[in-house]
Amino acid sequence: MNTSTHRRSWVVSANGHPDFPLQNLPLGVFTCNNLSKRGGVAIGDRIFDLQAALDASLFNGVARFAAEAASRDQLNDFFALGASARQALRTELLHLLDEKSPQRERLQAMSETLLHPMTDCQMHLPAKVGDYTDFYVGIHHAINVGRLFRPDNPLLPNYKYLPIAYHGRASTLCVSGTPVKRPSGQALAPGADVPSFGPCKRLDYELEMGVWIGPGNEVGEPIAIADAEQHIAGFCLLNDWSARDLQAWEYQPLGPFLSKSFATSLSPWVVTAEALAPFRCAQPQRPTGDPTPLRYLFDAADQKGGALDIELEVLLLTAQMKEHGLAPHRLALSNTLNMYWTVAQMVAHHSVNGCKLQPGDVFGTGTLSGPQAGQFGSLLEMTEGGKHPIELPDGQTRTFLQAGDEVILTARCRREGHVSIGFGECRGVIVG
Repeated sequence: MNTSTHRRSWVVSANGHPDFPLQNLPLGVFTCNNLSKRGGVAIGDRIFDLQAALDASLFNGVARFAAEAASRDQLNDFFALGASARQALRTELLHLLDEKSPQRERLQAMSETLLHPMTDCQMHLPAKVGDYTDFYVGIHHAINVGRLFRPDNPLLPNYKYLPIAYHGRASTLCVSGTPVKRPSGQALAPGADVPSFGPCKRLDYELEMGVWIGPGNEVGEPIAIADAEQHIAGFCLLNDWSARDLQAWEYQPLGPFLSKSFATSLSPWVVTAEALAPFRCAQPQRPTGDPTPLRYLFDAADQKGGALDIELEVLLLTAQMKEHGLAPHRLALSNTLNMYWTVAQMVAHHSVNGCKLQPGDVFGTGTLSGPQAGQFGSLLEMTEGGKHPIELPDGQTRTFLQAGDEVILTARCRREGHVSIGFGECRGVIVG
């Protein structure tokens, strides 16, 4: 059992916090008032300022080295240090923030300098992203979407042999809360022979997890699946906004391009692999008859404990709902156990050809839908391509997103005997 399970913090708001109790301690990058851009740790409704903690000489040894890297205006340097440095920093943070900390009185006296209210802070992307790759490992989403385009053959033969992915556009990754401008492009209207140009009419979201890469590899040196976990720094929420009408026209023969590259939203907090350790579980067994992964994609330990049990939620708040003071409406509830491939398999496959991964790279899992209604991670699936509008509690309907609509993604880990932890929110409002 995780030794931090029953621990409480002297930061009162952390105790019972739905996302950021003492057991989580995710890292992010923030600005606050006149402070420079810097790294911090979420604890309850506060941000623990790593630069202020360093100035107060609160860290020693490896933990100080790690805190220095994590206190900068990006987490790339921290990600590059790997698991041992993350663990050292986490151990020291648990010690400092515990309600039984020997330094509690001193820390509380310094709390105005060390702790900033989240409501007073602005969050930024945690790292400078060099490369972004979006996978397609949510098998139920792949089947649902495949049926719309290929009713008799929803999954292509390669799907169960390798983790499908495409290289996305890192330049338009944006932090939660950034408005999403409706894109324009070419689309082929029903019954038309030639495409037309104009604003997207079928704008959609995609419920995904983001994977932050830690230490990289050298060009030409694949990462073995047994070593893949050492290259994963942490996780976040990811919304891969999608222009479905543009996508339908452009995706063959090469795949997504302008229909995906206009915006991808990420939640600002990086939940570390260490915080998620209590929520690891066996990868769901493949259906009878499915192929065994090729040798470079199979590791017994990964199959036994390489999956994560994370509950995922999609909420919608329209402009009209907001005006009337209504709460966001849940559209879907899913889980990361709907991944056909593990994160380690994604890392192993991405690098098997010698591709160089770098600290701060981002992987998207692909849309993580469940097998049943109420578990679908996109409007494309929920409405069957726009055929069946969704009715909202105030009588509005939606097939795809309209101006003023705000999509909110949340995620939470729960397991008996452990304190639940969350990821915060990944929000985006449609403009235009």
